[in-house]
Amino acid sequence: MPFVETNGINLYYEERGSGEPLLLIMGITAPGAVWEKHADDWQHSFRCILGDNRGVGRSDKPAGPYTTAQMADDYAGLIDQLGLGAVRVVGVSMGSTIAQQLALRHPDKVRSLVLMCPWARCDRMAEAIFRHMVTIKARLRPEEFAAYIQLLIYAKRSWDDEAVFADFQAGRQQAAIDPSPQPLHGLEGQADACITHDTLADLGTIDTPCLVIGGRNDMFTPAWMSEEVAGAIPASELYLYDEAGHAFHWECIDDFNPRVRNWLIAH
Repeated sequence: MPFVETNGINLYYEERGSGEPLLLIMGITAPGAVWEKHADDWQHSFRCILGDNRGVGRSDKPAGPYTTAQMADDYAGLIDQLGLGAVRVVGVSMGSTIAQQLALRHPDKVRSLVLMCPWARCDRMAEAIFRHMVTIKARLRPEEFAAYIQLLIYAKRSWDDEAVFADFQAGRQQAAIDPSPQPLHGLEGQADACITHDTLADLGTIDTPCLVIGGRNDMFTPAWMSEEVAGAIPASELYLYDEAGHAFHWECIDDFNPRVRNWLIAH
């Protein structure tokens, strides 16, 4: 299985497709395999590299706290060991904060950025959500925790759709029998990274092309966060989907996949 030793941990990754490299960085609680529905499209244009962040999946899960800078250094080591040079980077949620740090700390390794539902800093509400996520992870059954995450990330349009709602129920059932769920200390480490992330004063130094993209009805990381990030990065574009939440990339997948693919081809 593909692992690299980087920044003091073993980092697991998978590859899909061929061409110029595209690094995909997933969000809190989720392994890299969650990119599957997007990699199914993008692998026809790029060599997609899907990593498991520290604290989840098959990567090492050391005791925290973690930081987004530390997690960016994890991926800098992966880029170096695979001999990739400068890569296109797509990061979602926590992955977008790691991508910001990668561009700030290792600008020679980043060709362009897609920042999905990002933030440059947490306010009190965001911090409370991350802390509550850890609290209920410790107290709820896995399927109940999965239901809470679904409430956070999906907009009303998804809850009202019979087929999508059936997928929600199936996802909870799968969580109940997951043989290797994220350990609590892994989530704690990632939540600390999310809470302490603060790059707002530095984003103006990023000079790579950047697409900031999200959902207008995102309850988890509200639209003002995407707007703040886009406003701080000079070479950025902003696109927000109407009536879509934190999971806008699944709710609007028929538009999202080609939109991002075409933007990446151009940048």
